[in-house]
Amino acid sequence: MARQEIDFSELLDEAQLREECEAIVGNGSGKILEIRAALLPVLRRASNEGREKARLLLDRDGSGLNCAERISWVQDLLICVIYETVAKHLYRSAAPFVTVTAVGGYGRGTLAPGSDIDLLFLLPSKNTEEMRRAVEFLLYVLWDLGFKVGHATRTVEECIALSKQDMTIRTAILETRYLCGEQGLADELQKRFDQEIVSSSGPDFIAAKLAERDQRHQKAGDTRYLVEPNVKEGKGGLRDIQTLFWITKYHYRVREPAELVKLGVLSRQEWRLFQKAEDFLWAVRCQMHFLTGKAEERLSFDIQREIAESLGYRNRQTLSAVERFMKHYFLVTKDVGDLTRILCAALEEEQAKPAPGITGVITRFRRRVRKIPGSADFVEDQGRIALADPEVFKRDPAGIIRLFHVADLHGLEYHPDALKAIARSLHLINDALREDAEANRLFLSILTSRLEPALTLRRMNEAGVLGRFIPEFGKIVAMMQFSMYHHYTVDEHLIRAIEGLSHIDKGLFADEHPLANKLMPHIEEREALYVAVLLHDVAKGRQEDHSVAGARVARKLCPRFGLKPKQTELVAWLIEQHLAMSMVAQTRDLHDRKTITDFAEIVQSLDRLKMLLILTICDIRAVGPGVWNGWKGQLLRTLYYETELLLSGGFSEVSRKERARDAEEALAHALSGWSPEDAKTYSQLHYQPYLLAVALDDQVRHAQFIRQSDSAGHPLSTMVRTDSFRAITEITVLAPDHPRLLSIIAGACAAAGANIADAQIYTTSDGRALDTILINREFQDDEDELRRAANVGRMIEDVLSGKKRLPEVIATRAKSKKRNKTFTVHPSVTISNTLSNKFTVIEVEGLDRTGLLADMTVVLADLSLDIHSARITTFGEKVIDTFYVTDLVGQKVTNENRQGTIVQRLRQVLSEQEDELRRGMPSGIIAPDPAAVARDNGPRKSRADA
Repeated sequence: MARQEIDFSELLDEAQLREECEAIVGNGSGKILEIRAALLPVLRRASNEGREKARLLLDRDGSGLNCAERISWVQDLLICVIYETVAKHLYRSAAPFVTVTAVGGYGRGTLAPGSDIDLLFLLPSKNTEEMRRAVEFLLYVLWDLGFKVGHATRTVEECIALSKQDMTIRTAILETRYLCGEQGLADELQKRFDQEIVSSSGPDFIAAKLAERDQRHQKAGDTRYLVEPNVKEGKGGLRDIQTLFWITKYHYRVREPAELVKLGVLSRQEWRLFQKAEDFLWAVRCQMHFLTGKAEERLSFDIQREIAESLGYRNRQTLSAVERFMKHYFLVTKDVGDLTRILCAALEEEQAKPAPGITGVITRFRRRVRKIPGSADFVEDQGRIALADPEVFKRDPAGIIRLFHVADLHGLEYHPDALKAIARSLHLINDALREDAEANRLFLSILTSRLEPALTLRRMNEAGVLGRFIPEFGKIVAMMQFSMYHHYTVDEHLIRAIEGLSHIDKGLFADEHPLANKLMPHIEEREALYVAVLLHDVAKGRQEDHSVAGARVARKLCPRFGLKPKQTELVAWLIEQHLAMSMVAQTRDLHDRKTITDFAEIVQSLDRLKMLLILTICDIRAVGPGVWNGWKGQLLRTLYYETELLLSGGFSEVSRKERARDAEEALAHALSGWSPEDAKTYSQLHYQPYLLAVALDDQVRHAQFIRQSDSAGHPLSTMVRTDSFRAITEITVLAPDHPRLLSIIAGACAAAGANIADAQIYTTSDGRALDTILINREFQDDEDELRRAANVGRMIEDVLSGKKRLPEVIATRAKSKKRNKTFTVHPSVTISNTLSNKFTVIEVEGLDRTGLLADMTVVLADLSLDIHSARITTFGEKVIDTFYVTDLVGQKVTNENRQGTIVQRLRQVLSEQEDELRRGMPSGIIAPDPAAVARDNGPRKSRADA
């Protein structure tokens, strides 16, 4: 919304405030402390009233800059009224010689509701203790009012001397604004600062500010497309705008950025863009401070909805109000980046010379320009690509794409002049250019480059070229998904996915992705894979399934890029199925043969399987930091190898019974060093599912664990093992079998703060349970992780033995953890008898919370269902938990009424808001009461016929 002329009288009655303060001082005892105490209620009321009025006016006119200026005016008035009290009544002989100035952001006449008040008190060279006491009085009143005050008390000479040594002080003084007191000192400082500092240190100051900005961006993740951005310090945020102010003030010696239009640095349109960006960011920041009641600068998920509502955004068919707001936010930060490049180009034309990099350190070296081999339109200027003449793009619009292609081939950065020319030539990217065969050939070459394709694509995106050249991509530029799982906007996610693919292509992830690195050199349709990775989420934000819509987009774009019909169909298939491998690997039992046969039917060929694996890895890696881990890699490799075996005709035709017998013999042979009695006892403990699913090394380790527990006389034991490569920690539990065992273990893990990733459940032939729980790793160091895992194991033992009551420990954990009210996930429960030949598969989807898994497994036990295996998958705030179950006689659940009851009970659990276990959970199961076991419909069904 356009800014309006500000009527500050709407905020406070200035004359009345002065009269009230004057009356307090005039009627007082003259004692400093009493006067201070009497002034506080009046000043506090005025501050609150003024800020509340500013908030109401922000809601009315929508102008963030107006709001920031209103709050600054209220703060000015308070300070000046306090100063007048000091000067007239308390320190009459000293105060008139003290100058109060605002510096920093406050010095520009803008202030957010929760921001610090930065003040510089100027004293004459011959100052007195009385003057300093006057300053102290003013500061104490501000502190008593609850303001955070950054302050310094100096002479003009000290300011000049410190400015020469300290860039932070120099920046602060650059923004000095006179408030009250001796005007002459402020004028003297401004004049001397201009003559003695600014006039001779322009290039150094600019270099320091740009380097400082780059460091700040690096710290914030070096992308403006984080879905929880920092409005003040993040890339494209208010600090970047402030940096531009500082640079322009310093270099062009202007007081207001509007003067840059007269100087020809910015066009009138660019200046309006500048104003809109600053006004919007101030509106967001002020609303954040008002909403949270503090100086909150991170636009976190839990406040994004309310900020969007405050700023007037509404839901649309394809995007929610919060997603529309965040898309606008990211587009504004992109505008700030565009303006930065334009300004840097103007600076170079004026005097300075940056080293390679858009915002590199400015030097005074003489310009060195050389021709680029094979290119008449572009030249190299100190490691950066520049235009040979200003008319390049007008003569040949395809030159816009060619510039990025040449830069990639020669490893060049981009001259600000070139980027400025691109920004002003975007209108040349029209339908004719989009259909131009040469332009598309160049783009495909950029995309599939063996050098740095992601870097070039990011530069194209930041310059606005990528979204114009591929309008379908333009629709998802700056689009965020309101989810804890996705860390970046959709366009940034796609570019990061290309970056991951490029790294695999170069063999850079050999340790993390050994299989993908091995497969990549043998991918025949490399171009198709790169196009699929770039476009796999290009249809996000539409009403229909983005995978289906994305495949349709691919069928339109691929011929344009020059791909053959067979390649086009391959790209479309990869996009349509790009989630299949991830979902199967993470939510299905990979030891169930039906899982593999169903997935093989989807894939149908080894070439597709290889490409889908690599696409899946790139997709998961690009979601955000910490989303990829070795456990997901292990699941994908397992699914790949099992499916490869089937597709290549190598799936074993030997019966499960024969393979189980062979596995038992292999275990007995591995235990041959034991006594014959022990070797026989412990090799015959297990049923068929265990023998077929568990690796021989793990079988031997389990046998040793069980024998040690038996020797020690421990009916209940836990064993822990860490796996840093898979980023997983394994806890094996040996306990008397019980139908609620998994629910109690899950509850104990929740109470200990452990996130379960997978659970493998087995029963031994002597009626004990041998359950392996995999929890996500928390510590890098093995020693720390083992200590944590041991604590989790002890919690499991304490709960199972009855030493601790699970409802109590869960309740304690839930209270200490802030409940997630930001997100809503519609609960879903599906039951399938076609996903497994032997088990009913129950898939539950809902909002994650402490104790949820324990609650669900209690329900399944209540309903006399036997859990054979469980897959626990978390996608940010959403969980998808899959249970492979039978009834207590080992049969699938086929009765429709019973299925309806299961769905109803689980949906009730998903809808519950309290994070505590159901009251009926037993507190210990070492020696379960026979009657209780009977009431629970008997112990868990043995797996003999599973």
